[in-house]
Amino acid sequence: MGSGKSTLGKKMAHLLELPFYDLDEYIERRENKTLSEIFTTEGEPAFREKEAKYLKQLLLEEPYAVIALGGGTVCFNELLEFVKSKGILIYLYLPATALIQRLNTNKNTRPLIKDLDDSRLQEFVNATLQTRSVFYEQAHLKINGINLRPEHLINEIKSLL
Repeated sequence: MGSGKSTLGKKMAHLLELPFYDLDEYIERRENKTLSEIFTTEGEPAFREKEAKYLKQLLLEEPYAVIALGGGTVCFNELLEFVKSKGILIYLYLPATALIQRLNTNKNTRPLIKDLDDSRLQEFVNATLQTRSVFYEQAHLKINGINLRPEHLINEIKSLL
């Protein structure tokens, strides 16, 4: 959530000459609804089911691709192990303060935070990081996302292989 997965993923995919997918955008196209509409009309549990369905579909159809996952994707529906078994899972780490700054610029497009004031956003980010870190820390690769260049990330992946 706000770590730069989509921006960096597009650049990596271009350098690697692979297709790029943003899972959230993929879901929106398949459902013909925005994430906000899905969250509002169907709720988070229904969104998480769709997220799992479409991620599995995408990973099976596109085994060689760069996919930007939503911030909570690997925390639900046993997707952590599934994703790890299909490719390299990368955790782009950013401190809470950096995430909050980034999220404040586009809160309205993010259903979980669009109605939070600054204080509640800070509480949400800190609590979310604490809850999700147990999942994030299991990624194949953890890398600091501040000023990260795609070339550096590709070199880190190569060294992992």
